[in-house]
Amino acid sequence: MTSLKAGGRLGIIIAVLIFGLIVIFHELGHFLLAKKNGIRVNEFAIGMGPKLCGFKKGETEYVIRLLPFGGACMMAGEDEDNDEEGAFNTKSVWARMSVVLAGPVFNFILAFVFALFLLWHTGITTGQLYMVEENSPAAKAGLLAGDVITAIDGKKVHMFSEIRMHMMLEPSDSYEVTYQRDGQKNTVTVHTFTDEDGTQRIGIGAQAVKPNIGQLFQYSAYEVSYNIKLVVKSLGMLVTGQLGKDDVAGPVGMVTVIDDTYDEAKDYGVMSVVLTMVNLVIVLSANLGVMNLLPIPALDGGRLLFLIIEAVRGKPINRNREGFVNFIGFALLMVLMVFILFNDISKLFA
Repeated sequence: MTSLKAGGRLGIIIAVLIFGLIVIFHELGHFLLAKKNGIRVNEFAIGMGPKLCGFKKGETEYVIRLLPFGGACMMAGEDEDNDEEGAFNTKSVWARMSVVLAGPVFNFILAFVFALFLLWHTGITTGQLYMVEENSPAAKAGLLAGDVITAIDGKKVHMFSEIRMHMMLEPSDSYEVTYQRDGQKNTVTVHTFTDEDGTQRIGIGAQAVKPNIGQLFQYSAYEVSYNIKLVVKSLGMLVTGQLGKDDVAGPVGMVTVIDDTYDEAKDYGVMSVVLTMVNLVIVLSANLGVMNLLPIPALDGGRLLFLIIEAVRGKPINRNREGFVNFIGFALLMVLMVFILFNDISKLFA
């Protein structure tokens, strides 16, 4: 039995490796900027829970913990008054902001690097139409193959996937489609029809093309931006009730998704598995970057909010109060994680 046909355990191992890579890169951002700003890092940990193994080099202990989800870059004086040399809170507010922002930014960088690899192999799919189905709403609205869609409902379009995302997240009977033909910009109303599988469509298609170097970098940035916007839009739909708890997945749910995706991709060969997993790294890394920027205590976004307030006030918030708020935020996050874990397991049994 080959490794690609092993299924199950190999898919779970791949999921753990993907999570590990994303978390390591996130914490590496904090670590490198902390070191650059002269902040003492007491511990650089991969995983959560009890310590499995580790070693100490210089002032930092490097640790691997039992649960392969999460990680930490523990800096001196991060949540307490500490005037020792190298403590986090002795540095300028701008230095501390850079350290806090580095984690999410490194996640976006990781997503961008993997997007370069993905699009180099799969090609880029722009807003240029490769085909327009005969007698479809798009054809009736006057769209032709070769037209380049530049906006839908006033929102800019760079990639064909952005058109699909808009139609999926904002279903409607019709859309205002802006396109270019022979240098001329036009806007038409295109109605939708429902496919046999229940998908709303307008009857258009695009084709991937091999990018040059400039396009590769440009569209890799678009790919990361697309995934960021998708996460933000999904969060908004959660808040407004358009999505429910069954649409939320935690670590166990994501392992299941990765494992299932692996099982589907493995029948098409090694390269299909590689490209599928690379795409998941892009999605998950962008997701982690956005989630960590939310202004929630204990997350990077919450810490950043305190630093912004400090920059505006010209003096720091009481460290003990900030530490207490972050502790409460962390406790609430743990409660949320337990709920999400229970939800994931419930869906597995269902």
